[in-house]
Amino acid sequence: MAFDKPAESCCSGKGPGHKTCLMVIGAGSAGFSAAITAAEAGAEVTLVGAGTIGGTCVNVGCVPSKTMIRAVESLYQAHHASRFEGISSAATVLNWQAVVGQKQQLVYELRKAKYTDVLPSHPDVSYVEGKARLTADGVLVDGTLYRPDKIIIATGSSNAVPTIPGIDSVPFLDSTSALDLVALPQSMIVIGGGVIGCELGQMFARAGVKVTICCRSRLVPGMEPEIGDHLARYLEEEGITVLKGVDYQSVTEEDGTITLTYKVDGASQKATAKTLLLAAGRRPNTEGLGLEEVGVALNDEGGVKVDGTMQTTNHMVYAAGDVTGRDMFVYMAAYGAKLAALNAVGGEKRSYDNAVMPEVIFTDPQVASVGLTETQARGHGIDVKTSLITLDHVPRYLAARDTRGLIKLVADKTTDRLIGAHILAPEGGELIQTAVMAIKPGMTTADLGQTIFPYLTGVEGLKLAAQTFDKDVSTLSCCAG
Repeated sequence: MAFDKPAESCCSGKGPGHKTCLMVIGAGSAGFSAAITAAEAGAEVTLVGAGTIGGTCVNVGCVPSKTMIRAVESLYQAHHASRFEGISSAATVLNWQAVVGQKQQLVYELRKAKYTDVLPSHPDVSYVEGKARLTADGVLVDGTLYRPDKIIIATGSSNAVPTIPGIDSVPFLDSTSALDLVALPQSMIVIGGGVIGCELGQMFARAGVKVTICCRSRLVPGMEPEIGDHLARYLEEEGITVLKGVDYQSVTEEDGTITLTYKVDGASQKATAKTLLLAAGRRPNTEGLGLEEVGVALNDEGGVKVDGTMQTTNHMVYAAGDVTGRDMFVYMAAYGAKLAALNAVGGEKRSYDNAVMPEVIFTDPQVASVGLTETQARGHGIDVKTSLITLDHVPRYLAARDTRGLIKLVADKTTDRLIGAHILAPEGGELIQTAVMAIKPGMTTADLGQTIFPYLTGVEGLKLAAQTFDKDVSTLSCCAG
């Protein structure tokens, strides 16, 4: 794949010039990160977007889901105000359509502020709307041929449909359509116990929907098993039915009722609900791009195969974000796209590094993780030691009368280096970056345990968990150690 580009032609059609011509396919977080980075590095960029500008996160993912999760959290807090003596409170959903409308207004405002209004600030970025396809002659965008020097694919991902007999013949929601419901359903089956299934399942349950969450193994299977077990218990305490180890047999619909037939431990059972939400993961958007024609290979996850520099099997083409099938987080998409741009237009060889990538699941309590789990560390041949404390050992949560959760640390027994931190706690996402900053420079658990933390904060739990490697923190006074 090498384009014989006339001297007077550049991919944006702006005319002659010595600037590297880069085409970025996809106008979400990764696409904008790549385009802006490349333009700042001196390239002329054509940014191609198909559909609503801004991609998944701002339009149908992170932003809308998190604001609605926070909305129903106020219901939970009101219903549990009586945990404080002498306090009583109540809250209810008066108008779900208004909740959805406010969500959509926030989406519009952020899309405008962070995407649409950003483009004029970068004159070397030209925006073209249309579907792109790579060919031996160049890149076709709705019939117009462009011949860039380099290409970055950043087309993101879409909701995956699990393979269950009958799934194609029943109505179902995905994470996008579920967030647009203007009326709450009576009941809901959620297929998938990962990030989306747990977040949206709890959100709808708190809004008053009878929810059943089903998963093939356990909740949040990529996290420490203690976190999945505790989270399942907390969801069940809120009235959610959690079905683990499910072998899906079929799904049918009759007279407006969905029936899921499944097996657990070999016994056939059924679950029924008025709605079905598919939350079984996401798939990279690679179809229709012409990748095979230009020698761009896919990986085992169905995403675009890239090396450590984000380069594909075609030296002219790079890829970043969800389309690669790995680390499907908006901040990792932006990070990978920045590297791809610098490597593509600047000839650099910067390497993608996810060793200290933080993850947050916005359930309540929140799940937050960085580094290796105990199982992963042992799989790497590391002699592991762990510590685990429940939140009834952390004064902040005792004072809040909300001790749902735990903190687990994983360390190298030989060197005492901290290599993993895993948190289940109210606002646990606000704690994890401290663990990132501890793991990145190679801090030991002794160092972490001796670090000064402010009293009556949740993050002090990291210090207490570090001290738990060597002592019983229940025998310490406040701020001791």
